[in-house]
Amino acid sequence: MREVRERCVWSQQITHRDLVPYLIEESHEVIDAVESGTRADLREELGDLLWQVLFHAAIAAQDPDDPFDIDDVAQTLTEKMVRRHPHVFAGEVATTPDEVLVHWNAAKAAEKRTRRSVLDGIPRGMPALALAQKVVGRAAGVHVDTPPAGAAGVPTSEHELGDALLALVAVARAEGWDAERALRERLRTLEQDIRQAESDA
Repeated sequence: MREVRERCVWSQQITHRDLVPYLIEESHEVIDAVESGTRADLREELGDLLWQVLFHAAIAAQDPDDPFDIDDVAQTLTEKMVRRHPHVFAGEVATTPDEVLVHWNAAKAAEKRTRRSVLDGIPRGMPALALAQKVVGRAAGVHVDTPPAGAAGVPTSEHELGDALLALVAVARAEGWDAERALRERLRTLEQDIRQAESDA
């Protein structure tokens, strides 16, 4: 990565902001590989995603005011993971996944003391369904209700459609389902049906 940054004229001009579309694309390609690809696809796509991390770190290392490199990124990550796993590194006990989450959330809350809202820290650039699922979870934590599924009947406006979608996301969260993944997987089936119809025509 250092050699590419130093010797590739295209790479020399790239900024963090320029890389965002590539980071999004590579993240989605990893998701595709996990959900419907081969082991070779996953290995390749994880490498492409890692390249994005290395690229960002190489850009950051050249910042004149606040430089950091990939070693600093790894050190920060290591410190965070040690703090968030006291049941592994600090003698705490967690015998169930729920107990692990208690430790994780307590450590995270201690790290984020400056946050004033349960919504702070949720990335606004998430896909809408994934964002809704995150926000519905936070809403439940402060006892804010979301529309019940089926309450509005068939939507007759975009506003009502939004309510209906939010209600379905709340159902997904309550059942432990991933609304984004569910829709993606259903779309894959639809795509297969479309391709089949095209080949039959």
